[in-house]
Amino acid sequence: NMKFYSVTKTSFAYRDAMLFDGIKGAVALDYCCGNGEIAIEMAKKGAAKVYGIDISSVAIENARELAKSAGVSDICEFVVMDAEHTKFADGTFDVIHEYGALHHLDLPAAFAELSRILKPNGKLVCTEAIRHNPLIHWYRNRTPHLRTEWEVEHILGFPEIKSGGKYFSDINHRSFHLAGLAAVPFRKTFFFDPLLGLLNALDRVILAIPYLRRLAWIAVVVYRKPKKRGLHV
Repeated sequence: NMKFYSVTKTSFAYRDAMLFDGIKGAVALDYCCGNGEIAIEMAKKGAAKVYGIDISSVAIENARELAKSAGVSDICEFVVMDAEHTKFADGTFDVIHEYGALHHLDLPAAFAELSRILKPNGKLVCTEAIRHNPLIHWYRNRTPHLRTEWEVEHILGFPEIKSGGKYFSDINHRSFHLAGLAAVPFRKTFFFDPLLGLLNALDRVILAIPYLRRLAWIAVVVYRKPKKRGLHV
């Protein structure tokens, strides 16, 4: 399935621009961090302290080793933790990063917890697949060895993305990768880069159209201004 990630440069670049802006001196969280690559990047970009949490003890051990190899183990702290019920105090983080985890969680519980631990002027940067494209969703259903049936049915749509409005007053989202997916079969050819460049330019036009942006593969969403409900005391 990694072949599709050959076309994700634009969405990742946008994600990074949103994530790393103002990162110097920040207290940051890599939420459901996996092996901690993004946490390590936040540390390298100048964050004062970075936490990474994941339910997998194996992933956390991997993240600790990677941070040590990268020379940022003094900045990064990785902990096994329940993402829906973290141990952090209210308003701990300036920046929170999330990638591909929300559709594995109880979404209202995750949003409530993320809102609780984000500072009033902080930001939550999420990258998630979108479910609305029927062809992409057909492919997901036809490849059960890559994901569970439950996961397929819980991939986020725009209603779920916008449901974050119950927990955050400001939501900005941008869609990526519709025409660009046509470049995937040519990823090992000499003309892949120019072809992808043309298709990305086309995507910038068609994904500005409200209905068509629903058909994209990936959305990058930035949530700000957390609504503080039921804070821990």
